[in-house]
Amino acid sequence: MDSSFTRFVDWDRMPDPEQQAHIPQDILSKPLKELKKLAREGYWAASRALRAQVYHQLIQKVTCRLVTPDALVYRDVASRLFGKLSVSSHPLPEFLERCSMPTYCLNVEGVTALKKILICIGNLFPDITYSPILPSLVALLLHYSEDEAQCFENISRLIASNAPHTSYIDQSFLAHQASCMTFGDLANKHCPAAHKLIASTSENVFEVYSKWLSWLFHDLPFNYAIRVFDVYLLEGQKVLYRIALALLKQYKLSVTSAELEGTDIKADLQAFVQNIAEHVTVEKLLERAFGIRLFSRKEIWLLQMANRKALMEKGITMVQSRQSFHLAVDMQNFSSSIVTVQEMRIIWSWIPERFSLFSPLLFICFPLCSLPKVCGAFLSSDWSERKKSGATSGFFGTGECFVFTVHPETERYEWVFIKKPELAKAVPTSSNHLTVPTPQRKGRLSPFLAIRHFLLPSKTASMFMSGSQEGIIIGGGGGQALSLDANLLWGHTEHCETFDNPPLCQENFKVQLLEVWGFQNT
Repeated sequence: MDSSFTRFVDWDRMPDPEQQAHIPQDILSKPLKELKKLAREGYWAASRALRAQVYHQLIQKVTCRLVTPDALVYRDVASRLFGKLSVSSHPLPEFLERCSMPTYCLNVEGVTALKKILICIGNLFPDITYSPILPSLVALLLHYSEDEAQCFENISRLIASNAPHTSYIDQSFLAHQASCMTFGDLANKHCPAAHKLIASTSENVFEVYSKWLSWLFHDLPFNYAIRVFDVYLLEGQKVLYRIALALLKQYKLSVTSAELEGTDIKADLQAFVQNIAEHVTVEKLLERAFGIRLFSRKEIWLLQMANRKALMEKGITMVQSRQSFHLAVDMQNFSSSIVTVQEMRIIWSWIPERFSLFSPLLFICFPLCSLPKVCGAFLSSDWSERKKSGATSGFFGTGECFVFTVHPETERYEWVFIKKPELAKAVPTSSNHLTVPTPQRKGRLSPFLAIRHFLLPSKTASMFMSGSQEGIIIGGGGGQALSLDANLLWGHTEHCETFDNPPLCQENFKVQLLEVWGFQNT
């Protein structure tokens, strides 16, 4: 093997011995679908030389901005910055403040090279203001780079990528926070058991999910992290969501609520990921990750942009503590005549992340007497939306609506296509580029899970909410999940196709107590 590939690595710390493998000359000319399959199956892991070649050639194919610093620029800037001075005389870029810097299997020379590359990135990419994932990606690339300049050129192309719908590296606090919120929303939908467990044992669910990227590129052992990197280069950020969700599902299999009583769940999750080899092989982890049926890249992008827009509307664009702006349910001052603090914590964790940025307000409360069975709904659209289409008696809303029960069991029933997204094909977009909202641009963003984004096999499975002078209906198609009369006194519940729910309580009931909670954008 070329000795230039060994200079940055401490081979005693590398988990697997080097293996020889035949490298087909035309490997990168294969169709993208076949390349993804090879990466998912660990084909690059057979040889360090193969992985190094594949990494470099794949990244060279990434479309990026016209003026992107390359290896020659690095050599010039590094020579000018460092000269005969040691790296320690130069501070790391400000965007790495409070960011960890894993070194994996790098030796002393490799760690020095890592710092030099990061300093040069700070010098040549002044627009980067926050990027906690960057040190890990540079460190992983260094294991498979001929020299510092090649590593710098490759990471620069990922930073400057402008490939449509494919994001590699968040480069601001705003983008990073939006990604964390998006992961929280996806965990809420795709890992309901784990999400419910975390919500019932942690006062701030978002603080747990804010570490999701650290699980992948800080806590995972090297031989797991590098396999994640294999697929990430071909598939972008969406694949990171998949693998983090698979980790969350695996974590739920290893713990119980009783075991987590009084435990720091964030630290417990970190320890679990660090010792993942005790629980699942990397092959099985990836298999489970790709078994999770996520929504389309466009739909995830819409969710991320909705979260980003909510953060901007709240004035959150610079680095700050999540505690200073994330409002979970105020357990000290919370008051409800229907649900306990613990029950509200679980219900609150089910709503989309972006709504939790705003203060919850109790708008309506009709106290009469106690009720042994408690049910309700979350509505993603304002009731005034029904008037905009002109059809005031029709159904509207989005796939973020859901119905739930609290007593006797706490259960949520979501849009049927969330659990079976393969039933609804995404509508292809006519544009290759989607516009990122800016603080100056306050136009309406297309809603996440709007039915117009999908080719649905049946319209009766997307009937979210409807209202008229006769009353309100939540969930339709073959029945009504929850309906109330105009006086909000009598109700009806039954199975419906939209949420695939059982009756939420006895089918015909008298409303004993009603609370309506909303959000105030302040």
